[in-house]
Amino acid sequence: MNTAEFTIYDLIARNAALHVGREAVMGGGDSLTFGEFHRRCDAFAAGLRGEGLAAGDRIALLAGNEPDFLLLCGAAALLGVIVVPVNWRLGSEEMVYILADTAPRFLFCSGEFRDQARRAAAGTTCLEKRFVFAGDGEGAAAAVTGTSGVEAGRDDFLAWPPEEFNAAHVSSSPAAGRGADPFLIIHTAAVGGKPRGCVLSQDNLMATAVQLAHLLRLDDRDAYVGLLPLFHIGGMAMTLATMLAGGRNILVPRFDPPAVLRIIAASGGTFFGTFPPMLGALLDAAEKGEYDTAGLRLACGVDAPATIERFLRVHPRAEFFSLYGQTEVMPVSGGNYRDCPGGIGRPSLMARVAICDDMDEEVPPGTTGEICVRSPAVFRGYWRLPGETAAAARSGRHHTGDLGRLDEEGFLWYAGRKPEKELIKTGGENVYPAEVEKAILAHQAIAETCVFGVPDPEWGEAVRAVCVLAEGARVSAGELGDFVAARIARYKRPKYVIFVTALPKTPAGTVDREAVKRNWGTKA
Repeated sequence: MNTAEFTIYDLIARNAALHVGREAVMGGGDSLTFGEFHRRCDAFAAGLRGEGLAAGDRIALLAGNEPDFLLLCGAAALLGVIVVPVNWRLGSEEMVYILADTAPRFLFCSGEFRDQARRAAAGTTCLEKRFVFAGDGEGAAAAVTGTSGVEAGRDDFLAWPPEEFNAAHVSSSPAAGRGADPFLIIHTAAVGGKPRGCVLSQDNLMATAVQLAHLLRLDDRDAYVGLLPLFHIGGMAMTLATMLAGGRNILVPRFDPPAVLRIIAASGGTFFGTFPPMLGALLDAAEKGEYDTAGLRLACGVDAPATIERFLRVHPRAEFFSLYGQTEVMPVSGGNYRDCPGGIGRPSLMARVAICDDMDEEVPPGTTGEICVRSPAVFRGYWRLPGETAAAARSGRHHTGDLGRLDEEGFLWYAGRKPEKELIKTGGENVYPAEVEKAILAHQAIAETCVFGVPDPEWGEAVRAVCVLAEGARVSAGELGDFVAARIARYKRPKYVIFVTALPKTPAGTVDREAVKRNWGTKA
């Protein structure tokens, strides 16, 4: 068997054989050993097979960080079923688009997202059933079939199919999931108002897990405190890396700083992933209470140098590892913050990083250009977007759209997005200005707008909108923000709104974005 054939289900089965009685996953009031996790994966796979799902079919998953999320993924890995994780922060229209784009047969959701799932399902015709995992501690589930309203409990789902289902036989059959098969479709920030589905295979994710486990020096003594949402590549990657190392996954359903600190203290958590403003919020909460977090050895992700240095002062025996990647390829680089403050580490174990100019030619060390990557972790392409896939993969490298430079010591330094790939990274989420502009322009009071990112002490970067009112129209910044938040995800809502009489234009008559940023990029 070559490495590409070692699947996520193979990892689950291996862990069950090596660590059968040790705790694997805890969360939502549930705790599963590696052996129990394996058996439940098989039960979920039997349920999916009983519902008629086969390799290549898709299921959507609208859920928080809970064991059922991982169990469904494990079951899908065995059967070759493709999982479409849905960001629960999105608005109904965005969810409807994702469902229509990928056409899953079933939608699984946590009980807390039942209403969101119903609204999203009402906007599409592709779904055959919705399974609702109640999340009330009893493990109940309901399946809503068509328009009949007929419901079935989780036991009914898990009783499918007949007992002759044999996971070991399935895993060795031609119909089983394979490493190169599409496994996840994670939708990234919208370009032109529409999110793009990144297709990741099982071997993409295994390559990601291997690199993270190596970079962070994970072993079976580690316990990952899962703050990052599982619907993001970061959360899924950290979880898989921990599984690969034989460590424990402690799933945190909601980011509540005091609760997180109590979980770390009670569970013996050793590391967590973070993006702004999570680390700062944890440090603020720690100053207000007594929490035993001495067991932490590591935090990793991205944050402002001042926040990272504050963490290291509070935890002098811990380390902070800067990580750089994107949904399309994770990780690209990483390393101990102390080795290169302000940088984003050296290229990861399996990544070959090149800095290229506009002609796709490599540039010398110290020169800024586009960060381009070759790695087995590079995604399979954008779902149903062959042109964009080909453009991103030209010259045999994945073109990230990010600018950076490699110094003489091999450290990578981030320098922003390419102008044509302008992106706002706020609180760990990606926001394309075009999507926000489209939502703003839907308001009848707005004649023109230009949206861009500005530095923000809380979120790392925040959304700013410079707007021109229609003749005779009036709207407040708060009213406009509420209007946008009702149409797209709330994290895309402009934090700062400036009203002006006119926007500067290029000779071609389009909005001069660079002039807008020069004029209003620093004004509150």
